Amino acid sequence: MTIEKTRNGSALTIALSGRLDTITAPNLEAELKDALGGVEELTFDLEKLDYISSAGLRVLLSAQKTMNRQGSMKVQHPNEIISEIFEVTGFSDILTIE
Repeated sequence: MTIEKTRNGSALTIALSGRLDTITAPNLEAELKDALGGVEELTFDLEKLDYISSAGLRVLLSAQKTMNRQGSMKVQHPNEIISEIFEVTGFSDILTIE
């Protein structure tokens, strides 16, 4: 999985590509831990994400909880497979998806 971060003031966009699974989720979790200080608007761009596992969903949920305290979070461009996973797991009700 590739993680690309773009910071613009208090806004952070994280573009993910590849697979967010048990192997790669800790990498994203570590990146978020270091990057979320002072962030008021977090955007995940999932256009190039091929797969997300329960470990990846847990990282997104953790980020959502953090951002509920300090700002807002949205998810952009999930493909059909990722959108279906969000629907089945109920994440479509928790996350702001565009």
